[in-house]
Amino acid sequence: MTEAKAVEAATNNNTNHLADFDPHKKKPKRNKYAFACAILASMTSILLGYDIGVMSGAAIYIKRDLKVSDVQIEILLGIINLYSLIGSCLAGRTSDWIGRRYTIVLAGAIFFAGAILMGFSPNYSFLMFGRFVAGIGIGYALMIAPVYTAEVSPASSRGFLTSFPEVRSIWNSFSLLLSIY
Repeated sequence: MTEAKAVEAATNNNTNHLADFDPHKKKPKRNKYAFACAILASMTSILLGYDIGVMSGAAIYIKRDLKVSDVQIEILLGIINLYSLIGSCLAGRTSDWIGRRYTIVLAGAIFFAGAILMGFSPNYSFLMFGRFVAGIGIGYALMIAPVYTAEVSPASSRGFLTSFPEVRSIWNSFSLLLSIY
């Protein structure tokens, strides 16, 4: 008697599992809000590519106007990665304190302030300070945007949506290579 019940239970379980693989079953609906948030959050990865591209073009004029050496230009252009590391280390605590969304807004505001400081810099020291501020903003943005996207995204499309910043980084690298040649 117990064997018959076990066979019947196994048969019922098999039919339930087969129903899960039905090709006519409706696919989960995509969340347009999560998609829009993922697109906007992935835009923060443009900050680093934009900054590198603008500074590589402006290096000639910075060297001429501020009368700095080649070594100082190299330091100016390369130091952004170190500064963004500092910003990314600070971003976790900040996002726990004020939330992911407001941390992304803060990152944009910090980067904007750094861009303004760099734009109005009368000398190399002030330019390096503006670069520091912009680097902090970039670090914040690059650290928090994927976390925010993962939190907003539904489980069915989380992997797809969190890959947008990586696609954006590849596009930035590709466009930088095209601008060189």
